[in-house]
Amino acid sequence: MERRRVGILGATGMVGQRFIQLLSNHPWFEIAWLAASDRSAGKTYAEACKWKLETPLPKRIAAMTLQPNVPEGSAIELPKIIFAALDADIARELEPKFAAAGCAVISNSSAFRMTADVPLVVPEVNSDHLALLETQSWRKDHGGRGGYIVTNPNCSAIGLVLALKPLEEKFGIESLFVSTMQAVSGAGYPGVASLDILGNVVPFIKNEEEKLQEEVGKLLGERKGAKIELLDAKVSAHCNRVAVEDGHTECVSIKLKKKATREEIIAAWSEFLPLQGQHLPTAPEQPVEYDEGVDRPQPRLDRMRGHGMTATVGRLRECTLLDWKFVVLSHNTIRGAAGAAVLNAEVLALLGKLDKLGVPLQAVSAKDGDQLKAAAVTA
Repeated sequence: MERRRVGILGATGMVGQRFIQLLSNHPWFEIAWLAASDRSAGKTYAEACKWKLETPLPKRIAAMTLQPNVPEGSAIELPKIIFAALDADIARELEPKFAAAGCAVISNSSAFRMTADVPLVVPEVNSDHLALLETQSWRKDHGGRGGYIVTNPNCSAIGLVLALKPLEEKFGIESLFVSTMQAVSGAGYPGVASLDILGNVVPFIKNEEEKLQEEVGKLLGERKGAKIELLDAKVSAHCNRVAVEDGHTECVSIKLKKKATREEIIAAWSEFLPLQGQHLPTAPEQPVEYDEGVDRPQPRLDRMRGHGMTATVGRLRECTLLDWKFVVLSHNTIRGAAGAAVLNAEVLALLGKLDKLGVPLQAVSAKDGDQLKAAAVTA
């Protein structure tokens, strides 16, 4: 299989570095284009980037020249697949330009997550929402030749909805309370000042609670034609920054629509294997793992399960206010950011959504929602 050329927007930041780490030896994708801010364009990647990851910076990437972060004027042919790791304000300006230029923009930004025709996707949870791509405005507004934008959720929402999806399917969710303890890497680099976070908990992350509450509703919502009907459940969130390097921990209390035993809930998690048999390189064998340990999960011990793509759940017990409570942990810059976007790209490739970029919309063989959902779940 010939590897597809891909580019990375925001390549020097923490999420951009994770993209490079995950894509450097990817069997389906090859990094061919890197872009960063105007102050870095024209420099080599090694000159512009302060590499912060535990694996060495690949030599080929270190020698690559950073391009301007616009779809035109590049010295290198622009790939049709763009992974975007941009701040929301910058993404709001740039991502539509790349979509209009015929690119598949696979975004980690919050800028368009709640836009009605933009899929907000965790492949194990709601791959059928990718049907929104067929009528997305960036394609229609440019004679059908435009590309599209696909987003992955907030870093704390991803681990949470992986744990919630099997419960919603089997028992339904009436209400949900979650309190997060979020790692400092979620704030990027240099992130939170050491004097603010060491020996401390910061009980505020700008817009985080609102994002978490809104995105859970869209992710677990039902697609009705070209619209997503949000999950009919109450969600309340507290979000806190803690002195942990990587790994978001979330304490969850949940009220179910249908009563469930402890054994039934654990079975729902262990049997949740929606991507099994699809052979997607980044998909974990078990997306949700339950740990029976009385003091697990813990970020230091559990964040790299499934190569950082598995959500670990533990401490399931009865809740005196709602029905049940538990703890969920996920790696915020792998499953919660770059890894999530790479997995989205793999699903798009599986469904043929990376094959017709830049072709007029009417020439694309559109699948209806049921066919798309079947392909995404059973292919």
